[in-house]
Amino acid sequence: MITESALRSFERMETPFFYYDMDILRRTVDNFASTLSKYGITAHYAVKANSNDRILRTISGAGIQAECATGNEITLALANGFPAAGIFFDGVAKTDKEIITALKAGIEIFNCESIQEIEVIDAIAGSMGLKAAIAVRVNPDVDAHTHKYITTGTEEDKFGISAGAFDQLFATLARCRNLSFQGIHMHAGSQITDMSVFANIGKKAAEFEKIFEDHGLQVKLLNLGGGLGVDYNDPLGNWMPDVEGLARAIADNLPVKPGQSVHIEPGRAMVAQCGHIISRVVYVKEGLKKKFAILDCGMHTLIRPALYQAHHEVENLSCKAPIEKYDVVGCVCESSDTFAQGLEGGAPHRGDFFAIHSAGAYGQVMNMKYLQRDLAPAIYSDDI
Repeated sequence: MITESALRSFERMETPFFYYDMDILRRTVDNFASTLSKYGITAHYAVKANSNDRILRTISGAGIQAECATGNEITLALANGFPAAGIFFDGVAKTDKEIITALKAGIEIFNCESIQEIEVIDAIAGSMGLKAAIAVRVNPDVDAHTHKYITTGTEEDKFGISAGAFDQLFATLARCRNLSFQGIHMHAGSQITDMSVFANIGKKAAEFEKIFEDHGLQVKLLNLGGGLGVDYNDPLGNWMPDVEGLARAIADNLPVKPGQSVHIEPGRAMVAQCGHIISRVVYVKEGLKKKFAILDCGMHTLIRPALYQAHHEVENLSCKAPIEKYDVVGCVCESSDTFAQGLEGGAPHRGDFFAIHSAGAYGQVMNMKYLQRDLAPAIYSDDI
């Protein structure tokens, strides 16, 4: 995905930077759009995964809708071509200001995470003379089989409303006059590669639907959240996520009634594999037992490995042989600032270009100015 021509272009660029393969992005997004259309499923891209303007415009241009977690993300989505009528607003801590922003914009749905949030949205909508369309995020208590820091759907998580609070929930919905209940929302976690998880979510959605309808609430909308994972171990050989497997798992386990709509909220799976961090080796250090390739990027550029031990494939683009074993580390004075331990790759030299793959999701969007280093900019394959 990083061609020799691109590598030659890197010579005149200051590192580190995020390199986006726009062809991979377009093909991935188009696959989502065409595959989900066959199954009657609507995708809402999770803006938090990558909020780069050019990335957003590419996704909105393919007819994908948006899922936002803050008021500022709503504003950004609107500025980049996502229609307000397709925006879902998630998040456990929607502030009054953000709720007002969303109501003024005319978004499609508030995905409500708590009973108190429902009451607050009802009050604010009433004060504005509006009616807010909501879905209730229920806690499916489904194990996502993923890292504990990105699991969101068990009964001990802070997200969603568990079945034990349903009596209070139904009583609250009955007395709220400024809300329009539309359906249910759930999300089990992120980086899910086991399609049985999505099958279980589909089954749970059908169970919750019956509970809500038994209490007189018509479920028009079924939102199964996001979480589809990508192959971090083979990003160049297996870059297309299993959209077909996801859609089939949902369709086979979730009966859909006439007039109902089904939605998902993918983020990582759309953008992870199109992005790479390009960095230079600043120094090569020979330790007593280890060799270190020290890059000019660090945990401030890509925090995922330090935050929850996430794996990203690392490649020496400048030197393919001879093969040596060494650690690839960042420039921040933290022991956790490590990108690869015991990498078996081309021998590192000062000035070599290294690529950290699968950095399109939760890379640039979490980039920070720690130590007052410059933010890594974006470079696009279409421009070089």
